[in-house]
Amino acid sequence: MRNYARFIPGEEIEAVEQWTFGAIDTAAQLLAAQVKAREAHAEEVQDQLSRQESYKEGFAAGLVQGRAQAQAEVKIEMQKFLDTQAKDASAGLAELFASAQNQLQEAEQAMAQGVLELSCELARQVLRQELSVNVQAVLPVLREALDLLGADCKTAVVRLNPADLDALGEQIHLDFVGLALTLRADPTVLPGGCQVESAGMVVDGTLEKRWQRAVASLGLSSVWEVSGEHG
Repeated sequence: MRNYARFIPGEEIEAVEQWTFGAIDTAAQLLAAQVKAREAHAEEVQDQLSRQESYKEGFAAGLVQGRAQAQAEVKIEMQKFLDTQAKDASAGLAELFASAQNQLQEAEQAMAQGVLELSCELARQVLRQELSVNVQAVLPVLREALDLLGADCKTAVVRLNPADLDALGEQIHLDFVGLALTLRADPTVLPGGCQVESAGMVVDGTLEKRWQRAVASLGLSSVWEVSGEHG
């Protein structure tokens, strides 16, 4: 091999290829394009990562917000449910209280009615006992009946139980000496009672009528004679 200092011999010039800058430029451009592509890819990857991160953050924020909203809605619905339950419970208690009051009033009325009926029955028994031992019990009744006829009453027909007439006939004439009384025995008139007739007017002083008027004033309906009893 020859050793060339500064010049290349002419016969060797043909063996030398011409060096052009095009190849270097192309390689540089290719390298630059590759670098740019890598950068673009890196940017795209970074953008994707950023978008994914943003999506994750947005998803997490949305999840937190959704949970908060769901909890708020559940709290509202629970409060509505509790309010409804409270109203229903209050209405139920009010209805129960009203029903209890009504039942108590009915029980009190029934008890009062029972006490009143019992009192009337005791009074009836006491009167029966009084009439059985007091032969003059009819005299106040007769006087009241004659007073009802008024001062113009001068004559009257008095119907009495035969037992009362036998026991009190003479005394009646003495007590009412100013009146012309016709005394008649009537077995339908119970002892202690009487009927007085004068000028077309009749005053019923029998025990049955007097008892019915007395118990009616108390709002009761009770007969004087009970089946099986004898007065």
